[in-house]
Amino acid sequence: AMSHKASSPAAFVAAFFILRIRRRLTGGGLRVEARRSYRVVLVRIHQPVDVLVASVMREVDVTLARGTLLTADVTLDAIEESREFDAIVLPGGMPGASRLRDSETLKQRLIQQREAQRWIAAICAAPGVVLAAHDLVRGHDVTGYPAFQAPLADAGGHLSQRCVVEDRRMVTSQGPATAMAFALHLVGLLVDEETEARIAEGLLVDVASSERHC
Repeated sequence: AMSHKASSPAAFVAAFFILRIRRRLTGGGLRVEARRSYRVVLVRIHQPVDVLVASVMREVDVTLARGTLLTADVTLDAIEESREFDAIVLPGGMPGASRLRDSETLKQRLIQQREAQRWIAAICAAPGVVLAAHDLVRGHDVTGYPAFQAPLADAGGHLSQRCVVEDRRMVTSQGPATAMAFALHLVGLLVDEETEARIAEGLLVDVASSERHC
């Protein structure tokens, strides 16, 4: 769930929540929610940023919800404590988001990210399950999956029904149908709007309308 400040224009990491199941498929099979994670990685392939995919579990092998095998770059605990990231990006889904919430290492990373005024992004269940639990949404405009919006308000967030919400170094989004707009918005923030538009064109996405109609 992070990216390091290097010579590249920007870098960010998708912190993958993981749930132990389907052991027979991978020998140590882990599961994450496929659609949200996949779209962030899809945009990662096309953009000029240094992306590090981190697992919050002990293993790096991940079995996505539809059986696709993904190998994370590293486990979160293996990353040097001093390493800085321009953005930490949290995918959603349950009960995976609870794995993110329960990771003490990720919690400390998020707190440090906020203190350093660097980007935090989360989609679907992650804003309500992770960010709200760690008191990171208070006073911010935020959104999330409808079933997990109540915790955002309870934690002092200002609830929005826009599909992608940016407020003071925090970006939140609602769910599967908004994942592409979420990922492209991050490209615009971490690189520039020209790069966002170029990638969107290659993916046949209308940037001008994607966030209004996603």
